[in-house]
Amino acid sequence: MNLPPISLRIRGRNFAGRVVFIALLLLAIFFGAAAGLIFVYSNDLPQVRALEDYRPSVVTELYSDDGQQIATFALQRRILLTWDQIPPVLKDAVTSTEDQHFFQHWGIDLPRVVEAAWRNVMHRRIQEGASTITMQLGGGLFLDRSDRSFRRKSQEALLAIQIERNYTKEQIFTLYANQVYLAHGNYGFEAASEFYFSKPVGQLTLTEAAMLAALIRGPGYSPLLYPKRALDRRNLVLELMERNGKITAQQMADARMEPLGLHVESMRNDLAPYYVEEIRKYLEGTYGTEAVHERGLRVYTTLNIDMQRAANRAVRDGLHAYDRRHGWRGNLPNILDGQHNTLEAYDDSDWHGPIVKGDYVDGLVLSAGENSATVKIGPYRAVLTPPDFAWTQHKTASEFLRPGDLTQFYIKEISGTSAQVEIEQDPGPQAALVAIDNGTGEIKAMVGGYSFEDSKFNRAVQAERQVGSSFKVYLYAAALEAGFTPFDTVLDAPYTVMSGGQPYSPHNYDDKYEGVITLRRALAGSRNVPAIKLAEKVGMNNVIDMARRFGITDPLPPYLPIVLGAADLNLLEHLSAFSVFPDDGVRIDPHMIRRVTTYDGTLLEQAHPKVHEVIAPDVARTMVAMLEDVVNFGTGVGAKALGRVSAGKTGTTNDFTDAWYMGFTPQITAGVWVGFDDKQNSLGKSETGARAALPIWLQFMQAADASLPVESFANVEPLEKLALTKQVKVDTPDTAPESPEEPADVGAPGDPTSPEKPPAETPPPVTTTQPTVTP
Repeated sequence: MNLPPISLRIRGRNFAGRVVFIALLLLAIFFGAAAGLIFVYSNDLPQVRALEDYRPSVVTELYSDDGQQIATFALQRRILLTWDQIPPVLKDAVTSTEDQHFFQHWGIDLPRVVEAAWRNVMHRRIQEGASTITMQLGGGLFLDRSDRSFRRKSQEALLAIQIERNYTKEQIFTLYANQVYLAHGNYGFEAASEFYFSKPVGQLTLTEAAMLAALIRGPGYSPLLYPKRALDRRNLVLELMERNGKITAQQMADARMEPLGLHVESMRNDLAPYYVEEIRKYLEGTYGTEAVHERGLRVYTTLNIDMQRAANRAVRDGLHAYDRRHGWRGNLPNILDGQHNTLEAYDDSDWHGPIVKGDYVDGLVLSAGENSATVKIGPYRAVLTPPDFAWTQHKTASEFLRPGDLTQFYIKEISGTSAQVEIEQDPGPQAALVAIDNGTGEIKAMVGGYSFEDSKFNRAVQAERQVGSSFKVYLYAAALEAGFTPFDTVLDAPYTVMSGGQPYSPHNYDDKYEGVITLRRALAGSRNVPAIKLAEKVGMNNVIDMARRFGITDPLPPYLPIVLGAADLNLLEHLSAFSVFPDDGVRIDPHMIRRVTTYDGTLLEQAHPKVHEVIAPDVARTMVAMLEDVVNFGTGVGAKALGRVSAGKTGTTNDFTDAWYMGFTPQITAGVWVGFDDKQNSLGKSETGARAALPIWLQFMQAADASLPVESFANVEPLEKLALTKQVKVDTPDTAPESPEEPADVGAPGDPTSPEKPPAETPPPVTTTQPTVTP
């Protein structure tokens, strides 16, 4: 046996020993460095036990009176899930895509780390990572995930190990499911499911679950912004699920053929934006901004969805009807004037939401010829024919339209990608509408203007406007309480009285005088001179005191013109006062919230509205009967088209700057105001409360009352029957007194008289042995 020389063997051993020594030294250095890095990186890591107290920002949700969600407030739109609420199909989609060994590893998936490292080396760039769900959770909660440094990755791994040691897999996955960002302001799978598919996660299909899992990669896969990229990513998720044995090959093949199937739920709070904004301001003032936008509240409101939709439609229809009466203004904006837009590329914010029959939507004129114009409205095309623009008084489309013009269109029908439309324009004036449930004081609908996006100013609660003759109800209520009856008479004749140290000569709207008339007739016909004489007899201080009892808080100087509507009131306060009459003399504070709870259901607030005794029941019932006369014979005769019992009062101010109608049925009290924001602008000749405001009220009430039973005012006797009990003789003439065709603004300078549409019918005059009001 030939052996190497001893010297060679010794040298070999020394070399091997050096190699081993160097290797051990390198390992020691490596592990020492690693230990040092771990110590350094872990020194400032947060304590993962903080997750026990972790409360993610959640959404504040508002619900209608029947429990439907109507709006949300949130910095991060998030709806929390429990483990049991997450369906298996979603769990499989997420783990197959993000962490297929989630239920086996201890926070770090070492095989995946090695695989990812090898692929990155082969491609000479960072092509994929190896973050587990636990690492993503820890990094998302405690670290800046945009930092791709070695330090951040090491801290993320250390956090994952800590989290796995302290929490179960179910807890970790649930936290992740509620925390992950899924584009368009949606955090967590429940919020995303409701946004993209209008359903809770428990109802997700395979393809929908795969789409949500695909969104984890980032907003760049949004199905709204990048549908092709989103579809490809969703199909990759399906392939991964099949590869991991979560679905069969046939299920994958079938699912890949399905479209994205989006049913996006608009979160623009556009059903009742003015109503929602009032609630937001109240909640922030009561509970604080953080509670509303981060901790989340459950707010159960009084809003009725059907009534609100009817209110929205009535206000828009009413303002467009007004605009048509006053003709085409022109001067349309054109996207091709001095801009870099093209007809093909133009996009409008109106086109991002659903477009349905009955909407008023911005449209773009693509072409205009002799007999027609072509219009683009989002995905739809419409051909505008002469009947569709006849009201503009133009015979051909090219006379007043050109390519690139933007204006509004009324959607008459939609079929496929085609729409039938009529041309409209942005209305000049504004309007407000509020509806209150008589029995509860709950505000059921509120519209504060034509467009919340254009103007956040809520004219239902913030505007102070002269109310015209609708103020007279406080005068007549004070007179009845003082002992007057509807059958007392007053002389309607020229009259001058001292008011505020100056002679004051009120005028009637028609500049005519009817002689001796009853108070019943004076109110129904909205006669101004009789109202001033009655106010002088009752006393202005008593009238103002009565208005205060009705809940009016605005300044009311004790001058006679106040009874004709010289005072500025806001719609909601004025409307709440009118509800006293159908409520038998009591006023229930109007309110918008039934109750408020925390996100977990702890009660924070319950509605207990105050009830105020304002007038005696018999006074209230008599006023209801007199206000029924306004509808049956007087200035509110247009409300008879409602087809059920109602009562109300019109109001119009000098120069037709404000138009009002305040009316009620046994169940609902609603009020409408129409006018320009600039108080100096007139609505135009003959634009009275009866013409401008009452049709809006009527359209709303026809829809609002449709689901309510037909009722009569409880315990209210017709005035004719009341006359018999008081032994008053009622004489019915064969013909009604002649009335002018149009109201006229004939008030004295500075006198806010109330010109009204003359009555179509006249209530019967009466002869009486009661004392008269005539001076």
